[in-house]
Amino acid sequence: MPVEVRIRRGETMDKALRRLKKKLDREGVIRDVRAKRYFEKPCEVKRRKKKVAAFTSMLRQRYQNM
Repeated sequence: MPVEVRIRRGETMDKALRRLKKKLDREGVIRDVRAKRYFEKPCEVKRRKKKVAAFTSMLRQRYQNM
């Protein structure tokens, strides 16, 4: 489903572009495109996900004790 932003009456192009960028960011379109730009081996995907999970669990433990 394509992302679409309609320009409102009296709205500048800068504001419309800003709304489009926010919409793309919320839906994760740019992140997905950057991630799929190059092929990533399955073992690299697992390693990256494991690293992110370890970091988030470390943060959870750190702020849970406060």
